[in-house]
Amino acid sequence: MNEIAKMYYPKKSKEVLSVIFLFVLIIPTSIIVTNTPLVYGQTNQTVSNADLLNIPAKKVHVGDIDIAYKMFGKGDPILLFNGASDNMDAWDPSFLRSLSSNHTVIVFDSRGIGNTTTGSKPYSMEQLANDTAGLLDALKIPKADIMGYSLGGHIAQAFTISYPEKVNRLILVATTCGGKDGIPKPPEFLKLQADVVNKSLHNIPITQEELKALNVASLGSGWIKLHPESLDIPANLTTLQQLKPGLPPEIANNQNIVGKHWEDNPTWAGACDELAKTARPTLVITGTDDDKYQPHVNSLKIVEKIPGAWLVQIKDAGHAVMDQYPEEIGKIVNTFLSTISK
Repeated sequence: MNEIAKMYYPKKSKEVLSVIFLFVLIIPTSIIVTNTPLVYGQTNQTVSNADLLNIPAKKVHVGDIDIAYKMFGKGDPILLFNGASDNMDAWDPSFLRSLSSNHTVIVFDSRGIGNTTTGSKPYSMEQLANDTAGLLDALKIPKADIMGYSLGGHIAQAFTISYPEKVNRLILVATTCGGKDGIPKPPEFLKLQADVVNKSLHNIPITQEELKALNVASLGSGWIKLHPESLDIPANLTTLQQLKPGLPPEIANNQNIVGKHWEDNPTWAGACDELAKTARPTLVITGTDDDKYQPHVNSLKIVEKIPGAWLVQIKDAGHAVMDQYPEEIGKIVNTFLSTISK
């Protein structure tokens, strides 16, 4: 195991925190490409890492929407839930390459994102879980491993609780089980997120100061010390649409609403106790410097509640841990899946 990761089987904590989300700001630099072949879509076709993002998406009708998805790799299926505002191409290629070496990976655009239609049903966590169940049914996959990042972690939990018969193992990254025990993120950060969404809805440019504040919160202090150049933001980035192509402002607002309801609802007990009842093997991953988007102590809460859950805390990582250490997380996930039986 890479030395940046500390793993506990399980870990106990006396502290519990919970927060609200919006979206993670990552200014991409470059992608290192290798030529390791993969088999995808249950065929004999092979692709290099460079082609992962170019695998053509397919569509399937589910309820009132058409869901865009990609399926590649070999082995048991694993379904990935994107973070807020992200489409299925946001996953780092090196992470996908590692995961797909032993698993059939399914990535997809959720309702209203990317190439998936918005539909007419009300946008809710329950509906997003229902959409996912419909996707697996349409793909004739009765059961899969489930992995969710950030808001995708919320949806993964809701899906596991609503459809436990469809879940083998659960992997949660930079997320929270929410509920009445939650402590809100800093008020100034809440305001920043609300201001960015409001500006997006009304086509008002985002300031460089706002972008920098989001970036700092996303990356975390340790990463910034190691990579000070990561704070450089192109001056021509002024809108949420430039940062997150394929994200309609209305969907960004809907995601903000369902995320807040999940994380800051004092009348709700949260998902942890219900997850414990499902008794699914669970891996929880967090960056130790995630202190605004999803304070990392939330991960301790999840592990504390679910018997036998694994916890991995990654040093010098913020909420953007999936983009910061994709290869390491790929190794961690593969270790968990190969070690823990279904």
